[in-house]
Order: sequence, then structure tokens, then C-alpha cells
Amino acid sequence: MEPFNIRNITIDPPLVLSPMAGVTDYTFRRLIKRRGGVGLVVSEFISVEGLTRHNPKSKRQMRFDEDERPYAVQIFGGKPDRMAMGAEMAEEVGADILDVNCGCPAPKVVKNGGGSGLLREPKLLESILKEIKKAITIPLTLKLRTGYTEASINVVDVAKMAEQCGVEHIQVHGRTREQGYKGLANWEIIRQVKEAVSIPVSGNGDITSIEYGMRKWRESGVDGILIGRGAMQNPWIFRQFADVLAGREPYQPDVAEKKAVLLEFFGLCREEMPEIVSLGKMKQLAGQFTKGLVGGAQFRQTLYHSHSAQEILDNIDIYFETLSQRATFGDGEVESDADIEMTSCDAPVLPTIEPPGRLSAGV
Repeated sequence: MEPFNIRNITIDPPLVLSPMAGVTDYTFRRLIKRRGGVGLVVSEFISVEGLTRHNPKSKRQMRFDEDERPYAVQIFGGKPDRMAMGAEMAEEVGADILDVNCGCPAPKVVKNGGGSGLLREPKLLESILKEIKKAITIPLTLKLRTGYTEASINVVDVAKMAEQCGVEHIQVHGRTREQGYKGLANWEIIRQVKEAVSIPVSGNGDITSIEYGMRKWRESGVDGILIGRGAMQNPWIFRQFADVLAGREPYQPDVAEKKAVLLEFFGLCREEMPEIVSLGKMKQLAGQFTKGLVGGAQFRQTLYHSHSAQEILDNIDIYFETLSQRATFGDGEVESDADIEMTSCDAPVLPTIEPPGRLSAGV
């Protein structure tokens, strides 16, 4: 479990923040990077149709800070010429790596020939990869699923083809497009990909605890691990993995630090977005972050029903002050680490519990 290289870029530690639509934006990546232990961060997946038509939102999605490096931009689309143009734009803004999304199961993405839809058209994917390789000088990487359906698992063949096209790192989410985010990821197939190619391979799927991640890492023999939703539940998960890899006890934040992280994230959001958007982003993170905290479910309800920045700040103060004084809150229960419902491209679905006309938790 050593650092690995994507050409001349060292991924150390060999831990990657997995791209999540609507989550791994500029604010969230900086929050996680500041906690330590991340070897590579990746943008949200970005539409090349938007990029190449100069959509302002698509361009904003490529924004990053120097302290995020190494930094990869992930793009999706189904047209080789557009994908090559989008890749050039990512290189122009200074991305270290260009990543192609061949894993998103969202119907609107698949319908337009992108994401995991490309698993049904390996020849088209081959054309896309070859066109991108001609257009850029930075390393090209690929995010895959195991196949389109259980009956058409073809990730090993696709990975071999991608290596021949010059792809320098393959990331495999151990589910089919048909599965979406249901069931468990198949790490045996990820192992088969690792054994079939000579370039680095990283695995993705269900890594929300150190114990599970280390076991799957050993069993599959992969070079790296991608963590997505696990980082929303626990922003220190990368640091904890890095500690274990270095032979140290995993870092455990105290209650004061957990409060500080929520406040830091809210501050980052308010710097970058209108207040109504920052409220939605805060509720999104809190929806996962509070799982596993004492009285977390009740605290989450107070945040979901907050309609201003001051209300959110007040409720955070009340919750953590109560915890520090009594070591409990509300019913005192700690939720089990249940699977988070996922729909498109790793974006968590948050409960909509606001009254009509109010801001929902999933904004």
C-alpha cells in the first residue's frame, strides 16, 4: 500500500476523493483537503457540451486552488470531438490530470451517450480516448463501472482497451450501471481489472470505514482507494487511512473540532454562494456528517428547518454546547451506519422535509 504514480504525478497517500455530482465542488474539496491525507482530488463531473458552449456554470466547476494539487478535472460526454475540446479546456485552466467519466448511471447522461452508456459502445469510447490523447499533454485517466448490466460485465476488456489507448490510471466502481447505487460493490471484479492491466488501478465502492477499506484494499490488490460518501460522513477519513498506512493510531477529532468543521464549511459556502444556496449546501453536508453523532437525527431536523444563516449558527451552537456539557442531546441515540441512498453519479439524496414553499434540504 505504497504511493503510486500517474505518469510523473505521485499520489501520496494513495487515497482519492471520489467525484460526486453536486458535492465535490470548490468548497467541499478545500474542506476535505485541509483535513489531510488526500492524495488526489477530482472535480464534479462536468459536461463537455456545457464547457464547449461556454456555459458559465461548467467553467466555474473547473475552478480550483493551488493547494488542491494534484487536481483532476472529470468530464463526460458522448462525442469524441467535444470530449477532446473539453479536455483541452481542462488542461488550459491548469488541471494536472484529465479524467473521463464512464460510470455515471443517470438516465439523462446515458441517453446522451455519456457516463456508463459508453460501456455499451466500447468502440465509441475508444475513439473518445484516442481523440483526447491527441489533444492534451497531461495524463488521461478513466472512471469505469463493472458493466452496463449484470449480463454484460465487460470492465476487464474495456480496461485493456483503455490501456492501449494511453490511459494512465483506471478507477473502477464495483457496480453495474443497472445496479445504480444499490447492493454491495463487487471488489472481486475490481481485483480482476488490477490483474489484467499494468497501469495503476484504484477501487471504489462502500468505503465508509477504515476496517472495510483496508480489507478490500488487501483483497483486491489495488494501487489506490477512492472515497466519496464516506468523506461526507467523516471529513477526517483520509487522514485516518493515512495514519493507519503509516502505522499510527487513526486520528479521532473531538466534539469541538467537529463543530469547527461544520462552521468552517458554512463559512466557505457563504464566501462563494448566495445565502440560500449556502443554506442548502450546509444541510446537504450535515445530512451525512451527523450520522453517528449522539442525538444526530434530532440535531439534523433543527438544521433542516433553519431558514437563515443565523438560525443555522444558533442551532450548531446549541447542539455542541449541550453535547459538551451533558455528553448527550435529545434522545441520546446514535444512528447505525446505514447505507446512504444514492442516485446519480454519487450525489446523495437528502430528505425533503421542509414545509411547502420553504428551502428543502436537497437544494
